[in-house]
Amino acid sequence: MSTLLFRASRKAFIPNVFRSQHVLGSFTNYRWFSQEAAIKHRNIGISAHIDSGKTTLTERILFYTGKINSIHDVRGKDGVGAKMDSMELEREKGITIQSAATFCQWKNSHINIIDTPGHVDFTIEVERALRVLDGGILVLCGVSGVQSQSLTVDRQMKRYNVPRLAFVNKLDRQGSNPWKVIDEVRAQLKLNAAAVQIPVGLEHEHRGVVDLIEEKAYIFDGDNGENVLVQDIPTEMRELYEEKRLELVERVADCDDEIAEIFLMEEIPDVETLKAAIRRQTLACKFVPVFMGAAYKNKGIQPLLDGVVDYLPEPVEKENFALDRRNDETPVRIIGGVEDPLLALAFKLEETNFGQLTYMRIYQGQLKKGNTITNVNDGKKIKLSRIVRMHSDDMEEIDEASAGEVVAMFGVDCKSMDTFSDGNMDLSMRSMFVPEPVMSLAVRPKKKDMHNNFSKALSKFSREDPTLRLELDNDTNETIMSGMGELHLEVYIERMNREYGVECVVGQPNVNYKETISSKQEFNWLHKKQTGGSGQYAKVIGYIEPLSAEEMKEIGDVNEFENRCIGTNIPPEYYTSCEKGMNDAMVEGALIGAEVEGVRVVLED
Repeated sequence: MSTLLFRASRKAFIPNVFRSQHVLGSFTNYRWFSQEAAIKHRNIGISAHIDSGKTTLTERILFYTGKINSIHDVRGKDGVGAKMDSMELEREKGITIQSAATFCQWKNSHINIIDTPGHVDFTIEVERALRVLDGGILVLCGVSGVQSQSLTVDRQMKRYNVPRLAFVNKLDRQGSNPWKVIDEVRAQLKLNAAAVQIPVGLEHEHRGVVDLIEEKAYIFDGDNGENVLVQDIPTEMRELYEEKRLELVERVADCDDEIAEIFLMEEIPDVETLKAAIRRQTLACKFVPVFMGAAYKNKGIQPLLDGVVDYLPEPVEKENFALDRRNDETPVRIIGGVEDPLLALAFKLEETNFGQLTYMRIYQGQLKKGNTITNVNDGKKIKLSRIVRMHSDDMEEIDEASAGEVVAMFGVDCKSMDTFSDGNMDLSMRSMFVPEPVMSLAVRPKKKDMHNNFSKALSKFSREDPTLRLELDNDTNETIMSGMGELHLEVYIERMNREYGVECVVGQPNVNYKETISSKQEFNWLHKKQTGGSGQYAKVIGYIEPLSAEEMKEIGDVNEFENRCIGTNIPPEYYTSCEKGMNDAMVEGALIGAEVEGVRVVLED
């Protein structure tokens, strides 16, 4: 980074920190761009329900860390749009469609950030980000609280054991209530969460936060909240402070033995002991510290960045496993050292004017420009011609990258979730969960001369997005495009028009509904039918119950038939007929005639 840019960024914003209007720290406390100065690394994703303020939060993080010189909002009046929404379609619709990577520096820490979409139609972008990241920030709306996509993001974070912080945003909005949000996090997400801050004022009176650990109030001043005034806790908030700090210690004591011992002795843990305990249990995914603020109003961002450094893991602290292909895919823990053999995962592909851009997470070893790496999945060798760090759609050329880094490369022909090594081992990284499509459209180009570009566009999009499925209907000779929802498919049809000049004729969408049951139900069914002769008679007793996603994955099927009959009340030769009857019944459900999934049928007598 040039000295001129470094100075320009310094001049643009220096987070002045004051105590009672006296300067405590100078600029030298904040090393923005010096890679040599960074001694810590954090790889984080910012995820939430749509319109919770993820991209707005990322914009403020980039501003306070010196990565950008001015703030632009998602639907700002200046028409520029947020830095992380680089696609024209994103700026028009005011939503994030593709996850975007960036990096910044806060104090002595280098932070890689991936800003993810909040709409359920683009959930694969969240899935692939959380697959490769070491920590996350779950953003929650201070008014709406836990919403539908909050539940989805929570499941994704749990699936990959991602430690997280929670950030209750929009406390400047009318009706905001952070305590209601925390109650919902505990009740609906089943998380052991507690506030590490309390807000100074709510709605239009929101001015800052009180740190429950440091016992100080932070008031955010200046045009962009860049001046942080450190003050004593207001007298009127002292009672609430004591109550919420005790609650914080109790919640940490529930999962940490050291704090539990101090709590039982009716002693007060000191700042360093409490911070260390919160970090231990956050890394173990047993505790979620909750931060507060209002990103749009530039409140609470700097303490959140401190929380990222204090409580989220270094790359080597996050347990990652590879599969040993020579030993029946036995899981092998990755050490994550720079001197170890290379192990990297291609987690995102993007077509650019310069060719395919491959986003890569390095788990151990080093990538160096000019070196040759091997695709473990197909054995192809590739020479690295260009390595870049991404800042949304901007690129910074680098010569090498080490374990823990998230970078991008040109000239790498591969598929999403391919593993790369330097040829010295046969380990592959676990893939990610890819949900099944829920909606389909019949699409075809409007004009015959558009067929070539139509095929190119679909080929590119299906490589980028594993949730976009394509098939040819043999009866109508139409291309069926299936995806995660109407908006998901609309975006790709619009991109075909903008990027490839292909106008499409679109058929009506067909939603792929599924039915299931919500609770256990016993059955005792008697079949009696006289058709002449001996007639028909049968009686079966048992119960049906719902299957969890984990159980379906374990059995490798969406439904299960279990025979628990004792004796010969039902002749053994009829067991297969009972199972066939269950499978026939699952083809068409009772509600809308859709296929039934997630059901276990237990036959007892």
